Amino acid sequence: MADVQVNNGAKSSLNVLFLGGAKRVSFGNKLIAAGQRLGIDVKIYSYELEPEVPIALIGGVIIGRRWSAPDVLDHLHQVVGAYKIDVLLPFVDGAISIAGAYIATYGDVWSPVVSSGKADTLFDKVLSAREFEAAGLDIPATYTGGRPVFPLIAKPRRGSASKGIEIIEGINEFKKISKIADEYLIQTYYPEREEYTVDCYISHRGEILCISPRRRLEVVGGEVARTVTVDYPELTKASEEAIVKLGLRGAITLQYLRDLQTDRLMLMEINPRLGGGVVCSIHAGADIPGMILAEATGGVAEKADQIRPGTMICRYFEEAVFNV
Repeated sequence: MADVQVNNGAKSSLNVLFLGGAKRVSFGNKLIAAGQRLGIDVKIYSYELEPEVPIALIGGVIIGRRWSAPDVLDHLHQVVGAYKIDVLLPFVDGAISIAGAYIATYGDVWSPVVSSGKADTLFDKVLSAREFEAAGLDIPATYTGGRPVFPLIAKPRRGSASKGIEIIEGINEFKKISKIADEYLIQTYYPEREEYTVDCYISHRGEILCISPRRRLEVVGGEVARTVTVDYPELTKASEEAIVKLGLRGAITLQYLRDLQTDRLMLMEINPRLGGGVVCSIHAGADIPGMILAEATGGVAEKADQIRPGTMICRYFEEAVFNV
């Protein structure tokens, strides 16, 4: 675990509001445990659309607005005041820009997020691919016109959790997608591939405190179900390059693929939030919950230097029961 230092004058309790953290019970428990180590009483709330969600097992559920609602920032501000919230943690793509916009507008809480403008760019796969290319980062070739070379992959430009992705094998499939091409990022598809996630944490001062690569072994509904930390120096170096060139801050999840035929490593996308499988990196020694709490209380968290490769998690279903 990272050596975390907390200011002596820091609060002895923190109220943390998850944004869309309905299923993040495991991470919530890790955050509470980190608080106990640091002498901080962590209370968890989650901003949701319905009360019957698993996070209710360990925290309070606050009924909120949709991320697209015109009054979402005003309502969130009311919630922050009513529940004396200290920290915002977004867990879904739509909540990232909301957290950034809230900080920029009100500034009365802390959150490990990029600016709302950067979040909007990264959420748009077409814009983010352009930014990655402009920064000189290696990505799959993007189709921009002319005769297509198959196979291709088409991803909804503002999609998430692997929803709506199409593999294009031939001209007939391509013609269907090309009619609405502006709604997709279309790139070369590599059928023989390995996929990797990299859990990162960058302090508000720009210090890279954690880079933890893990291989995605099984994905269910867009979320990793089995994953294992790996010792992959090339991936660590590529991730550090991306962080520095793009000026990233806070909790970041990078997605890479490796073409098994050429051994080429390519950046697919960046989610400026905690990933669902981040608990694997935490079990391997990346004390990201401690880093979050240290920064939230004005303290200092040193770089995690002993992240163990070969730590695997297998996620499973467990019931949260409600009487409705």
